[in-house]
Amino acid sequence: MKPLSATEIKQALASVPGWRRRGRVISRRFEFADFKAAMKFVNTVARAAEKANHHPDIDIRWNQVTLALTTHDAGGLTEKDFELARKCDQLAA
Repeated sequence: MKPLSATEIKQALASVPGWRRRGRVISRRFEFADFKAAMKFVNTVARAAEKANHHPDIDIRWNQVTLALTTHDAGGLTEKDFELARKCDQLAA
């Protein structure tokens, strides 16, 4: 999979409100009522990531979960990152 162009990334970011780009990575922080809810989300994301064979970096801080996505083997952002970002947004809702 080839990396997206700057124009394609800008367009794709519009489809994932709340996600921020920093270099070759998009990330978003999700906040939950408590630790248990945050961990439930993380486990649901893990299942979706396994199914997609695309795995985010995950940072857990009590009730906050930050996900970071990039396609390492492509050397940047690809459509896979934005597909998983949209899926994670659905899972958090």
